[in-house]
Amino acid sequence: MRMLILDLDSLRADHLGCYGYHRNTSPNIDRIADEGVRFTNYYTPDAPCLPSRTSLMTGQFGIHHGAVGHGGSAADLRHEGVKRDFQDRLVRESLPGFLRSEGLRTTLISPFSERHSAWHFNAGFNEIYNTGNCGMESAEEVTPTVLDWIKRNAEKDQWCLYVNYWDPHTPYRVPEEFGNPFENDDIPEWLNEEVLERHKDMIGPHSVHEIDMFWSKPLPQYPRYPVEIKDMKDMKKMIDGYDIGIRYMDDHIGRIFEELKNQGLMEDLIIVITADHGENLGELGIYGEHGTADHGTCRIPMIIRWPGITSCHVDHGLHYSLDLAPTLAEMLQKPAKTSWDGTSYASVLKERKENNREFLVISQCAHVCQRGVRFDDWLYIRTYHDGYHLFDKEMLFNLKEDPHEQHNIASERRDICKEAVYYLNEWHDEMMTTMDGDVDPLWTVMKEGGPFHANGHLKMYSERLKETGRETYIPELKKRHPKEFE
Repeated sequence: MRMLILDLDSLRADHLGCYGYHRNTSPNIDRIADEGVRFTNYYTPDAPCLPSRTSLMTGQFGIHHGAVGHGGSAADLRHEGVKRDFQDRLVRESLPGFLRSEGLRTTLISPFSERHSAWHFNAGFNEIYNTGNCGMESAEEVTPTVLDWIKRNAEKDQWCLYVNYWDPHTPYRVPEEFGNPFENDDIPEWLNEEVLERHKDMIGPHSVHEIDMFWSKPLPQYPRYPVEIKDMKDMKKMIDGYDIGIRYMDDHIGRIFEELKNQGLMEDLIIVITADHGENLGELGIYGEHGTADHGTCRIPMIIRWPGITSCHVDHGLHYSLDLAPTLAEMLQKPAKTSWDGTSYASVLKERKENNREFLVISQCAHVCQRGVRFDDWLYIRTYHDGYHLFDKEMLFNLKEDPHEQHNIASERRDICKEAVYYLNEWHDEMMTTMDGDVDPLWTVMKEGGPFHANGHLKMYSERLKETGRETYIPELKKRHPKEFE
């Protein structure tokens, strides 16, 4: 058995052709989708990067593994404590550790563990290739390592190769000579002048006024990346920059597929294509960031091609990324590990049999502190720390009618909000009764001053609001975050 896992950073499902996007961003990925199963309601339980990949690798929710932030105490994996053996459980119970225990040689090509000092991400791999630019890699810096590995291992069997690409992640860094294949293509219709004008009345990191976190300083080294969206020309530059990143990455993925074909490996290769999280491109008024517990940030693509088993099929069930480990275990006819929180959807792959949860809970603690509940057509978001966006405490969106989260109808549908809170409480009770200790790491983040990417920046941001004529927002920020003005 040979397996290729492509982990594509910041990749939105709805910007891929196989998910219905009108631009030709992903011809190579689309071909794999035509041969496998495509999941339309697949979510990371914990965003952004560090929490998401920790959940994927450990098979646990962030509330259990503890690494829900990007700094502070809640950016580290929770210790096993007195139950820790000579080796910790990740040796055999991490996703790669499990595959290795089943006889596969596991190889990682990624700088991720260094980027976030997430050394647990390496656990279970036989070989690790750090591509060396701490997550600022372009595809041309990654692909040669992948191709070299394939050529050296083509004759071997029983391996899993895990490859990490970064090109859709801001700042958009595709080489200029690649050009713009979407120069004459329209951006998504919903991103119009009316939406832009409404977003100009919103504040916070990665708003249209401060695409680069809290600033709009020019970044000449990244000409594809706008630092402010003042008009529809800037809006097109923003969307083009993201989509060019996907297309450039897809071209390199195509080179990998071509080499696999040349080596006679493509026909029987298991391929998994997914992402750590999506990307807000206007959702909640945020651009170029994965900073909320919402549909834009937490929904991810998942495509699985398993030769001899899967064929072109679309599954609409609700699934988490941490379901991958128990699914692979069932496909290999092995029991799931007791430490895993996920459930297998192998029946979807083998029989096209629906395997659907009633609801999902998604979390974010690095840019804001939020938990969202996804069920039926609804997305409910509860905000504990707004990351200086002045979000309402409760937000509710009908994703069928409003997939880009532009109209909060929480005040109109209190009945749906109450249902969502019931689901959230049921989930939280289950999580707290199935963990060692009694600390919810979301509250650790709150008690340590708030989410890492907001903590300590409010005074500086208030000065920027004054400089740009938006000082009317400051009283509400002081009311919500008085300690930051002390």
